[in-house]
Amino acid sequence: MIRLAIPSDANVIAAIYNHYVLNTTITFEEDAVTQEEMASRIKSVSARLPWYVYEREGKVIGYAYATPWRARSAYRFSVETTVYVAPEYARQGIGRQLYLTLIDTLRNKDIQVALGGIAQPNLPSVALHEKIGFEKVAHFKRVGRKFERWIDVGYWELQLR
Repeated sequence: MIRLAIPSDANVIAAIYNHYVLNTTITFEEDAVTQEEMASRIKSVSARLPWYVYEREGKVIGYAYATPWRARSAYRFSVETTVYVAPEYARQGIGRQLYLTLIDTLRNKDIQVALGGIAQPNLPSVALHEKIGFEKVAHFKRVGRKFERWIDVGYWELQLR
C-alpha cells in the first residue's frame, strides 16, 4: 500500500535512509539523521509537495518525495525527486511503484519538470529513472567527496507536461 507519509513514520524512514548515509555514496549526507530531524523534513516537505511511503503488512519499507529544485521563484515549477527502499526489499519494483505515484501527483500539481540527481556510478537508479522516462541531461565530475573518494553526479529529467 502506498500512502502519504506522516511524522510518526520518521523513525523507520530515518532507519532506511541512514543505511544509505552510513554505507553508500548514494547520498552525500555523511552523518546519520535523527528521528526528530526526519520528522521535521517530512513536515516541511509535506506542506507543499508529496511524500509517500510504501507499506507492507503494516511496515514502511520505502519512500519517495519531491522537493523544490531551487529556491528562486521562477524555479517553482521544477522539483527534485527522491526514492529509497529498505535494502532487503530492493529490486522488487517498490521504488518504481512509489515513483509512479509521486509523478502522477506532481503532474496534477502544476509541476513542469522532475529532476533526479544520481551519484555515479549507480546503475540500478539510472535504470529505474530511464524505465520511467527520465532522460540524462547533465553530468558533473567530482562534485562530492565521501569515503575518501570523489564522486560524480548525473542529472536526469522528466518533462511532466
